[in-house]
Formats: sequence, structure tokens, C-alpha cells
Amino acid sequence: MDMNHMINAESSSSSSSSSELLKAQAQVWNCAFSYINSMSLKCAVELGIPDVIHKHGQPMTLSQIASALDIQKNKAHCIQRLMRILVHSGFFAQQNKIDKDESEVYYSLTPASRLLLKDEPLRAAPFMFLITHPIITTPFNFLSSWFKNDDPSTPTVFESTHGKDIWGCLAQEAKFKNVFYDAMMTDSQFISSVLIKDCKVVFKGLKCLVDLGGGTGTMAKAIAEAFPEMKCIVFDLPHVVDNNLQQQQGTNKNLEFLGGDMFEAIPPADAVLLKWVLHNWGDEESVKILKKCKEAIDGSKDKGGKVIVIDMVIEDQSIDKDSTETQLCSDMLMMSLFSVAKERSIKEWKKLFLEAGFSHYNVNSTLGLRSLIELYP
Repeated sequence: MDMNHMINAESSSSSSSSSELLKAQAQVWNCAFSYINSMSLKCAVELGIPDVIHKHGQPMTLSQIASALDIQKNKAHCIQRLMRILVHSGFFAQQNKIDKDESEVYYSLTPASRLLLKDEPLRAAPFMFLITHPIITTPFNFLSSWFKNDDPSTPTVFESTHGKDIWGCLAQEAKFKNVFYDAMMTDSQFISSVLIKDCKVVFKGLKCLVDLGGGTGTMAKAIAEAFPEMKCIVFDLPHVVDNNLQQQQGTNKNLEFLGGDMFEAIPPADAVLLKWVLHNWGDEESVKILKKCKEAIDGSKDKGGKVIVIDMVIEDQSIDKDSTETQLCSDMLMMSLFSVAKERSIKEWKKLFLEAGFSHYNVNSTLGLRSLIELYP
């Protein structure tokens, strides 16, 4: 190290107090260590710890938990350390009970860990498994190399890492495909449940709804069951529809599957629903999609016709810091998967809506990390 460098470094250090330096170091370490938290949670779910406690029907001691798990006996003592970090993260609760003059620690579930149960109708575990899957996480180890790479054949770090885009991985990796679609299906079940329970007014007066990019039809099926007077159409690419048609067709008389291209034409309806669709696309493509949605509801504009967008609104002042961080991480994930995909701020959303020809919109932040946006022509 040359003398000038040493002087600059010394000057930089001397300008901060020891407490400031230690706090800065802790911030770096907290960020560097953060992946261990999610991997610890993944481990606990894979071992079945939430299900073991749930099946027991009451709080359990460490020895009871370890005895119920399919693990090596010589590693049972490590469960205490796994539980300790997950208690700190809020996934388990602990309490001390005095039994025969001895204090023992008991562990129970929290609302977050209940979402990780195998039989939970609104399961969150599949999505957690997707986000922590090696196919998803590995590209981030090569992010800096991708920034320096000028190879036009690898527009994303995902493609640079795996040699193919995510759709290629889904076509060739059967296990990953199951993880991916299980995550998408359970997320749709979760959102549709909240939507139907707390936002019924959104569907008031609608006679026909198109679920654009509806995939397996999980979302549309739930809506069709809740509103039997409303016709629900799942509109997706022909091969996607063909794969799901036999499984879903006939389950609801008011549920229909149609194949097509949303960039060409969308079936006419009172409303078009886009759940987590537009964040997959850049601004230019998103405007084209929205214009096609506007054409689809054109015949119903005097009857309350609208486009319903369920997507993230980043930099929303109404949500907490942790949720904002999750949204920003989601934006980085979209960047890694698709060259122009992104999460958007309300300013960016407004620009798209105006360019697509919509006159006004309403934003409802009752869906947690995502918002419910209603667009009107």
C-alpha cells in the first residue's frame, strides 16, 4: 500500500467515531449474513419442524422436537441453534415453563410459521422454496461479471449463468418446473382468498372477467366460485391452456379457458385482470398490453368496465421498511430473469397508464407487498 493510500485511509477512519465505525461494520455484516436466515427457514420447513409442532397440538421442548424429526441423533443438539435464529426472526415463539422446579423452554408456532404448514390452505412454503432454489439464487453470484459482459447472447445474468432463459430451464428441469408452478399456484390461492374476502366490491356488477396470463386458472377458478353469476375466462398462450384445459374445464360452469396472444387481441369483457403480469415486461410491451386490455373493455366502459392490476408499487410510503426491502429485492430478481422486467413506483405506473390511454385509476394497498390498481378508460 502506498503512503498516500495509507494517509487517505487513516484520514477516513479518524473522521468517524469508534461507535460509528462499529455500527457501519455491523451493517455490512448484517447484509452479508442475511442469506443464512432464509436458508435456516428453508431447512426448518424441509425438516418439517412447523408440522411437527402443529401435529403435537401444544408447545414442544427441544428434545421433543428433535425426537420427532428424521435427523441423526448426534446432530440433535444443533436444533437449538436453528430454533434460536428462527425465534429471533419471528417464525417461532418460545416461552419458559417451570416443571418440577426446573425451567424448560417450549416452542410454538407464529402466524408466519403457520403459513409454512404442508396442509395450510394458504401455503407460503412453495414460494419460499422457489426464491431460495439454487437455479434462482446462483446467478446472483455472477452479477458483477454480467455487468462487465458485453455478450449480446446473454441479455440477463440468469442466461449468462445457466446458458438458457428461465423458460428453457422450466422446459428442461422437471423438478424446478414443479417448484415454480407450485409457487405460482399457491400464491394465486393466497391472493384470491384475500381479494374475495376483503375486496369483493372490486367485482361488483361485473358479468364477464378475463384473467390475462391466468396459467392454471387457480385465480379465475376461485373468483368463479365466489361469483357464480360472473363468467370468468382464463386467457393464456395456447400451449399453456392446452396443458390445463382437461384438468380445469368443467369444474365450474362459468369458467372458460381460451388460448391466444395478448399482444394481438384479448377477449371482450367487463374487466381484465392482470395478476403479476406487467412486472415481467418492459415499459413498451406493458403499454401495448394495456392498450389491448383497454380495447377488450371498450364495450363496457359505460357500465364500469375496468382493468384490474395486481402488482407491486415500490417506494410506497405506506408500507414498512422490511416490506420495501422485499419489493426492491423482487425488482433485482426481475432484472436477473428478464432484460426489461421490473417492479415500478407509482410515478412509473402512472406514466404507463397515461400512455395506454386510461383516464384515471385507483390504488388500493390492502394486499400487503402488492397493490390492487383499478384502471378506467
